[in-house]
Amino acid sequence: MNRLVSRSTLLSAARCFSRTSEVSAKQTCLIETHKKHGGKLVEFAGYDMPTQYGDLSIKESTIHTRKHVSLFDVSHMLQTHITGADRVAFIESLTTADVQGLNENSGTLSVFTNEKGGIKDDLIIMKTDKDFLFLVTNAGCIDKDLPYLQENAAAWRSKGKDVNIETLDNRGLVAVQGPEMAKVLQEGTDIDLSKLTFMKTTVGTVFGIDGCRVTRCGYTGEDGVEISVDPTKAESLVEKLLASQAGKVKLAGLGARDALRLEAGLCLYGSDIDENTTPIEAGLAFVVAKRRRETLDFPGAEKIVKQLKEKSWPKRRVGLLAQPGRCPRSHLPLIDPLDKCAIGFVTSGCPSPTLGKNIAIAYVDKSHSKEGTKFIVDFGAKQAPVEVVKMPFVPTHYYTGKK
Repeated sequence: MNRLVSRSTLLSAARCFSRTSEVSAKQTCLIETHKKHGGKLVEFAGYDMPTQYGDLSIKESTIHTRKHVSLFDVSHMLQTHITGADRVAFIESLTTADVQGLNENSGTLSVFTNEKGGIKDDLIIMKTDKDFLFLVTNAGCIDKDLPYLQENAAAWRSKGKDVNIETLDNRGLVAVQGPEMAKVLQEGTDIDLSKLTFMKTTVGTVFGIDGCRVTRCGYTGEDGVEISVDPTKAESLVEKLLASQAGKVKLAGLGARDALRLEAGLCLYGSDIDENTTPIEAGLAFVVAKRRRETLDFPGAEKIVKQLKEKSWPKRRVGLLAQPGRCPRSHLPLIDPLDKCAIGFVTSGCPSPTLGKNIAIAYVDKSHSKEGTKFIVDFGAKQAPVEVVKMPFVPTHYYTGKK
């Protein structure tokens, strides 16, 4: 199973990225940590990143995260500050978020949209109590996201608006994910984690390192945080977390990260969402804030809101549960077993280490998206049955402060 997980997750995770042989991969501030702990490095989004570590298979690492706590290096992600008096109006002009309506030190998942209503990228926006917004966007989309922000900011300034883009180059970003996260982190921070609920952010001292931005979020479906840290202190932070006696802390790589996010029903940009897919088709209607559905002042707003109001979108993202055997993978067509017509395609798939079953995400004709609907996944020479099921495949455990 480990070999299947590794192959499928790496293929799906890397599909939207490209490289040239003449350009060397970049390295995060934790590269020496990966080498020290036996990380198996591959190029991902232009960076040397670990797929797994020597002491755990991808299957074992996924299960460890669900039961205990894992550390992920996500320093390759783009971290940005948006400053200036017009920063909120500016970011709302590009995304579907109601940033104006956010409380200070809280945030939201959102998307950049294009004029067709498609998704240019997904991102997290945090409204801090300082003079900036804090954004985290995908590593694989840096080459389009950063120019997009900079060009639009320049256009705003040409009209007398006050907005600037400041990238936090090389800053570390460590994801601490799993049910033991709070016990491990609380012993080393002055932040009261009981008050830091899901999608809240604050700055504090973590294991003696000042100025760490801690945000309660993650990409695994488990309770967790992402810690933005001085790059010169990132290795020290990781080693102190690994040395904790409050929980069983292990390093985890891209293989487990992709299996975990798929089990949680979360999208991977370039596989499950792209510029030809609207948030509504992707099952992400919640990212289109209520106020923004009225103002219609973001790219592609009319198409997106029309889909919402008329329930008129043609395709829908669904979860699939497959029978034992070959696992569905991206690009494979889905066939209606009655009329033998293609009605959709798989976008991500892997054997679920937690469930011990094959799972996948796919897009199908909306008329075929009801839970319980059965299809045939076409491998070419062979075929296998699959069934539409509710996502997430594995229950999520985000910390909301409520029992």
